[in-house]
Amino acid sequence: MVKQSLLGLTLEELKVVAKNAGMPAFAAKQIASWLYDKKVSSIDEMTNLSLRHREALKDIYQVGAEAPVDAVRSVDGTVKYLYRAGEGHFVEAVYIPEEDRATLCVSSQVGCKMNCKFCMTGKQGFTANLTAGQIINQINSLPERDKLTNVVMMGMGEPLDNLDEVLKAMQIMISAYGYGWSPKRVTLSTVGLRKGLQRYIEECDCHLAISLHSPIPLLRRGLMPAEKAFSITEIVELLRNYDFSKQRRLSFEYIVFKGVNDSMAHARELLKLLRGLDCRINLIRFHAIPGVELEGADMETMVTFRDYLTSHGLFTTIRASRGEDIYAACGMLSTAKQEEKK
Repeated sequence: MVKQSLLGLTLEELKVVAKNAGMPAFAAKQIASWLYDKKVSSIDEMTNLSLRHREALKDIYQVGAEAPVDAVRSVDGTVKYLYRAGEGHFVEAVYIPEEDRATLCVSSQVGCKMNCKFCMTGKQGFTANLTAGQIINQINSLPERDKLTNVVMMGMGEPLDNLDEVLKAMQIMISAYGYGWSPKRVTLSTVGLRKGLQRYIEECDCHLAISLHSPIPLLRRGLMPAEKAFSITEIVELLRNYDFSKQRRLSFEYIVFKGVNDSMAHARELLKLLRGLDCRINLIRFHAIPGVELEGADMETMVTFRDYLTSHGLFTTIRASRGEDIYAACGMLSTAKQEEKK
């Protein structure tokens, strides 16, 4: 019998576990502390539970923590970790250390249904949703876990396409019984799915990042097929119904492609699209992937683009490019690993 994982269970779910094992209600908080604070790898290590209760737990459950199966390190300190996600499947988590912060980019699916033109993960197709336990394990089993300051749901997969499990994982990140982080330390990045976007905004206080990449719907559709189902203009109209001026930050991710979306005409369309919305733009350099003819814009073009937007009241930054020497594009390492299995 395959044992169920405790990692990724919320406090309410752990209360049910404790009750079914004949344990007192307060044992749920004890188990949560062992899982999320002390990050144990086995139930035997939960020494403030009686031996009888530990044995009862072990009959059905395991902790479910799994160390990365591979890691590739960049000269700039970035580390791309590979985690097993079921038989023959793998997902990536990317650790990005900087002077005053350390960010982990976390995956939510094996593969992805969105098939964005510029993304290697989309070329894999979709295999499975990750459980909350598999999402949390990317943090829990990270060698640098204690150094983390920020987490972004921006790895493999579309988080809103696996929203139940993603919300559970994010609840653990920001709850007192879990990691106890401020919602300001956690960001979800999405192409924007109608069925999940509104729910996420209303149920979670963490930051939100929208993959934009073009303010022109027809061009965006060529880059991101999801535009057909829920257009960027509809996304922006929905966002206007919410207040992003206080705790939650709203940003738009914009990969700058040479000769595709990098002109002043595109900048002017961005200003029109986002006028009056309390938000920022993050410009991103493109990491080339096999079989895709897109090229990244040069730094001079990106600086000009940034300065034009900022001078017209739309706060814009250029994200530092990291890990270019280690399968930088999302999905590259997991694709290589799966190719080895064939």
